[in-house]
Amino acid sequence: MSMNSSKQPVSPAAGLIANTTCQTENRLSVFFSIIFMTVGILSNSLAIAILMMAYQRFRQKSKASFLLLASGLVITDFFGHLINGGIAVFVYASDKDWIRFDQSNILCSIFGISMVFSGLCPLFLGSAMAIERCIGVTNPIFHSTKITSKHVKMILSGVCMFAVFVAVLPILGHRDYQIQASRTWCFYNTEHIEDWEDRFYLLFFSSLGLLALGVSFSCNAVTGVTLLRVKFRSQQHRQGRSHHLEMIIQLLAIMCVSCVCWSPFLVTMANIAINGNNSPVTCETTLFALRMATWNQILDPWVYILLRKAVLRNLYKLASRCCGVNIISLHIWELSSIKNSLKVAAISESPAAEKESQQASSEAGL
Repeated sequence: MSMNSSKQPVSPAAGLIANTTCQTENRLSVFFSIIFMTVGILSNSLAIAILMMAYQRFRQKSKASFLLLASGLVITDFFGHLINGGIAVFVYASDKDWIRFDQSNILCSIFGISMVFSGLCPLFLGSAMAIERCIGVTNPIFHSTKITSKHVKMILSGVCMFAVFVAVLPILGHRDYQIQASRTWCFYNTEHIEDWEDRFYLLFFSSLGLLALGVSFSCNAVTGVTLLRVKFRSQQHRQGRSHHLEMIIQLLAIMCVSCVCWSPFLVTMANIAINGNNSPVTCETTLFALRMATWNQILDPWVYILLRKAVLRNLYKLASRCCGVNIISLHIWELSSIKNSLKVAAISESPAAEKESQQASSEAGL
């Protein structure tokens, strides 16, 4: 029905709709959209509540920086699900007849801006969290003295502003966001690449996303290696064992979820940007990659917030019973995990810190 009405070019998106070839199962797609939106909103709402209570408890401690960045991430995911999911459900409920309800292309532009912002901002914040953890573990003295809540709030604001700038960049360049082949979402022009500007937006988006994943992977790898080194070099400080186990599991989960969920969509966009109209990417492939990226926003609160000491303790008990291994030192899970990490790292680095202070004092004497 909407295919026939789209033959009348009454809006900027009409030409694209007339040439769409992607066919999707409407009922199944509506079901997926509603499920994704509901689960994402509930998960992120629970994570926001936990973070707010934790921030009130640790706002004067080193853990506050992590909580601020994590709060920004889950809030972004929450509004991403709320806005994108709500528009998607409305589009399905309107039989995807964009000509009827969006002749001026305003809703599509809002949808596209929200898609880009809610996609890049969590990736940037994930990189910022990875950098913050890396500094906190490798240089705890610098972290505790130089990285304050004020600085973290400035970083958080800067990341959000940059993501907004990237999202509105096509509008500033007088380019409209386009309805995609499935007619269920809006993004950069991916169907009919006209010039270098269309390629630039796609390549810029995918490059920023892949760079954010690369930074997160590198920083998390350095953090994991450092934690393992501290563990084996400081066997006498047994209070850090639980934190090592917790952090390593979280780092592996973060890297796996981000890379698995976002890599297909980012690589797909880069492929379209490089090959243009000759790209072998199909509509079904793009839609599958988009749904994979959506799952990252659903899993973020579970990885960053809900996968905590209590869950890991129960999993450890279950694994120990199944494998017949005695449970050792579970009472050490009492202190704050971030505080433990800083304490163990500071103890392990204390000789080097003492040597640096001696050198500084001798230079001051000269």
